[in-house]
Amino acid sequence: MSAVMITRKVRKWEKLPGKNTFCCDGRVMMARQKGVFYLTLFLIVGTCSLFFAFECPYLALHLSPFIPVFAIVLFLFVMAMLLRTSFSDPGVLPRALQEEATFIEMEIEAANGNVPAGQRPPPRIRNVQINNQIVKLKYCYTCKIFRPPRASHCSICDNCVDRFDHHCPWVGNCVGKRNYRYFYLFTLSLSLLTIYIFTFDIVHVVMRSVDKGFLNTLKETPGTYPFKTALDGAGLCYDIESPVLVCFFTLWSVVGLTGFHTYLISLNQTTNEDIKGSWSGKNRVQNPYSHKNIFKNCCEVLCGPAYPSVLDRRGLQEDSPAPASTAAPNNSNNSSSSSPEPQAMKTTAPLIFNEHTPEDAKPSLGAPAQKSPSPKEEHPPPSKVPPLASPEPDVEASNIKDKSH
Repeated sequence: MSAVMITRKVRKWEKLPGKNTFCCDGRVMMARQKGVFYLTLFLIVGTCSLFFAFECPYLALHLSPFIPVFAIVLFLFVMAMLLRTSFSDPGVLPRALQEEATFIEMEIEAANGNVPAGQRPPPRIRNVQINNQIVKLKYCYTCKIFRPPRASHCSICDNCVDRFDHHCPWVGNCVGKRNYRYFYLFTLSLSLLTIYIFTFDIVHVVMRSVDKGFLNTLKETPGTYPFKTALDGAGLCYDIESPVLVCFFTLWSVVGLTGFHTYLISLNQTTNEDIKGSWSGKNRVQNPYSHKNIFKNCCEVLCGPAYPSVLDRRGLQEDSPAPASTAAPNNSNNSSSSSPEPQAMKTTAPLIFNEHTPEDAKPSLGAPAQKSPSPKEEHPPPSKVPPLASPEPDVEASNIKDKSH
């Protein structure tokens, strides 16, 4: 019996580390916590469904048929931006391979030198210059890489995200370099849709109140059905103001979020940088990414190029081989074929070298690569012992000698 290694090719997203979930063969990428995202879908779809079912027929008949048409277009745009933000790669950075992580560790040890026992090692940072300003690159102990500028590690998704803004549970994903513009367009269009529906709800109630009165309109309007029984009992004033307060706080939260991100875009700043005070601390360090112009900052964030994903989620890679036993043929003529042949191990050299790399870790460029001889090229050494004579001729020669004597 001999073991045969069977390799199976799988998609790279099946082996990616982190706390993300994938659907549609790796095309959809989200966080594992998706409960709040489903709540977002329910609130948007439910509110718009009530508006389309009860208010739009009356408004289209008495005001204009373009009111429901514009509402449908705005609703579809909101849903498209929400799904585009939730299902896309926010800019996750791949983790270092084992050889790359080992090489980075050697570089850090060579740069820091021997640290005495009991003393804390220096922080793992690198300094780069961006627009004549020094920016520190921090080392991620989870991903084993020096994070690029403006990148940060998300503790919820357990991944480093390029130009990390924040993790938004309402969209069920991180917001970063590749989906920030779609997130901003989602909040902007949702603010317009909320204002649009709230305005025409008030118009619908006012128009019906002219004919039937305000209280009768609230009782008969299907959209206010949950408050109909409360209006018949005590606390009339409180129950009339409840939907107004709910709509007011909804508008305040969504419109306020849109205004906050508009302010950040005008400064070319992220939420993570604003919370940490990266460019407004005691040192009064200026933002090296800002163009000192609101229009240029907005164009860079909203109209810049679409960055490709660096994960290659749908690429193929070999899975860990699984041994499968097979029956070996019984061949008495070739006894050496049953013994396994040793295979040469292929080593990978580090990708980047600098002055801190040890000399023994660098491959020699002048020395030619030694080529291991193949089994076919190996020949057995010639035998130095002469072949032995056959015993039968010796017997005959001895008989002839006896006869002659």
